[in-house]
Amino acid sequence: MAIHTLIDDEQHLALPVPAQRAQVVVRLSHKLDDVADAWRTLAGADVVSPGQDIGFVRTWIGALTIPEADQFFLTAELDGHPLALLPVYRRRVKGVRVLSFFPGDHVGCNAPLVDGARLARMGSVERAALWSALLEPLTGADMLYLRAVPETLIDGVDIFAELGQSLAAETLYRSVFANWDEANTTQRSKSRRKHDRQQGERLEALGEVSFEEIKAGPESADLLEVLFRQRAARFRDMGIADPFACSVRKFYNSTIAAGSGVDVRLHVLRLNGEIVAMRYNIANGERMFCLISSMSDCQEIQTGSPGKQCLLRVMQTVFDAGFRVFDLKTRLRSAEARSPPSAAWRPPGTLAASGSRRRSRRTRRFSHSPSGCAPACTRASRPRPARRTDGGQAAQISRMRPRNQRWAGSASRRGCQSSDTVNPGKGTGRSKL
Repeated sequence: MAIHTLIDDEQHLALPVPAQRAQVVVRLSHKLDDVADAWRTLAGADVVSPGQDIGFVRTWIGALTIPEADQFFLTAELDGHPLALLPVYRRRVKGVRVLSFFPGDHVGCNAPLVDGARLARMGSVERAALWSALLEPLTGADMLYLRAVPETLIDGVDIFAELGQSLAAETLYRSVFANWDEANTTQRSKSRRKHDRQQGERLEALGEVSFEEIKAGPESADLLEVLFRQRAARFRDMGIADPFACSVRKFYNSTIAAGSGVDVRLHVLRLNGEIVAMRYNIANGERMFCLISSMSDCQEIQTGSPGKQCLLRVMQTVFDAGFRVFDLKTRLRSAEARSPPSAAWRPPGTLAASGSRRRSRRTRRFSHSPSGCAPACTRASRPRPARRTDGGQAAQISRMRPRNQRWAGSASRRGCQSSDTVNPGKGTGRSKL
């Protein structure tokens, strides 16, 4: 396989290779329009994240006014046909120049866009050479960090296995259901359903409860204002900074504007006409992704668990709406199957295989920084006292663990699939490099 590296379609490096072998050409561009055709070809109708939707990323770039020089779009072509595309942008985190996916942790997961079937037919060495060549043109950064990349098995081949090294990060739970009744009885026990019904009755006792789905339109701006106000109150109660109280808020406002190219769906639960719970979703083909959820901070209303009541109504509607996958980016306590994801890092200028993995994983991928900084989306759990060996005061140690991230459900003509990402277990500091 010949690997050609082109930077801005001007410079290129070609390895001599026999004519009968396939040629892979790698290009780097700083303009989204330059890779629009390849993007649409690779994305198709089956994306795993809103971050793989070109309209979503275009709106993100415009709303956050990301300079063109900080946008990096890497494409690989095999015999003139798109094979892989990696869209990342450059930012500074604690003085470190980081290249990462555009939406970051505002989406449940993300991944390079690839022709999976062709990539799976390549050998491990060829895939390693491909990813190495694809990342070679990247300059002007200290770290490449690809957060929450799902392990993608095609014909038993993990097509992202050679893209850096991996660390176990989270567990992806996935369930498949034929209809809402099956999902309801499988995911919720008899006692759970009784508890939810009692909470629903408490909410209905407070007044008239109504639920509706609203697409982007004139009233969407007022609805978003309520959603962010409710979220801000929740963050304030938790004692943490509001992640939407910055320029990213402009992005969400832009998605409901005419011609944004983003299909926004708002699920709204009202009590006596007042909004008590809401979900901000993005629809893409047969998939729906929930990015934000909120509920009223009124203690009296919370006794009826409006957030859960809204979710139950949402799940009842996704089957009828024809969606195959519903990603809620949150936690689910039980499911039929589980698989631990992993984290990965890639030192600049090198490419190391992540090694064999026994179970399906979702990966975090980042390149090691000279400063040795940790992934931005991990946090320390409650410190535990270390064992005393000298009779003195024990030092405090912390185990690094990821945040809960994703719950996804799906509905289709043949069945419904739901997934949930939770911690592998309390105190599990297991990692893999």
